[in-house]
Amino acid sequence: MNLTNKIVIITGASSGIGKSLAIEFAKRGANLVLGARHFVNLCTITQQLEQQYKIKAVAVQCDVTIEGDCELLIKQALVTFDKIDILVNNAGISMRALFKDTDVKVLKSVMDVNFWGTVYCTKYALPEILKTKGSIVGVSSIAGYKGLPGRSGYSASKFAMNGFLDALRVENLKTGIHILTACPGFTASNIRNTALDKEGNEQRESTLNEESMMTSDEVAKIIANGVESRSRTLIMTGQGKLTVLIGKFFPKLLDKLVYNTLAKERNSLLR
Repeated sequence: MNLTNKIVIITGASSGIGKSLAIEFAKRGANLVLGARHFVNLCTITQQLEQQYKIKAVAVQCDVTIEGDCELLIKQALVTFDKIDILVNNAGISMRALFKDTDVKVLKSVMDVNFWGTVYCTKYALPEILKTKGSIVGVSSIAGYKGLPGRSGYSASKFAMNGFLDALRVENLKTGIHILTACPGFTASNIRNTALDKEGNEQRESTLNEESMMTSDEVAKIIANGVESRSRTLIMTGQGKLTVLIGKFFPKLLDKLVYNTLAKERNSLLR
């Protein structure tokens, strides 16, 4: 797929991977519909992209946990551009707390953003993407392949996203549309700073070494390449590929490796 003049919707586009995706798709000539809760920041981003890359970009205030906001996001894309080629379900939130200590509302909040936000946007965009034989992308995680301690809600939401996209892919095997599941490893972005603690408040600090991680720009480039080549699944790091492989053949060993790795993070929850 050549991305020039394609119409791309990106959720969670005001920061992190979402902002990097907006920049990467704009570089490749795509026109953008950007959704996020932080509208002022989003408007600044769209103006900068239009000026720098000579594309058209539209900012839409959108909380993906609200079905009506997702419907309006898709309607705005159609009002502005009259078609949709690509939907990137990127909006996401994390959490960090042991399940035994965590208020259930925290898991629900994470599921509402990561899973239901993907479902709502996909539901309203799918009829239009069927017309263009375009792409639906879910920005998932290695946590969608292996449950991570202290991230039970996040892992559950990404497992749910992966299963949803898998089912959607098979349902549309003969329709010509493209479904991409993109799984970054740990990425240097603000997702850990905004991760929810056991009571649902923002953590506001990273417990991991951000300097050794992939950048959001690197992730965005890989995803854009995956859309162009109509890839099925993208597992972006050697650690991630090894995790999936070991999980298939030596799941008990993987439990120990994951435990030992996250036991080393700063202020580890594992004692």
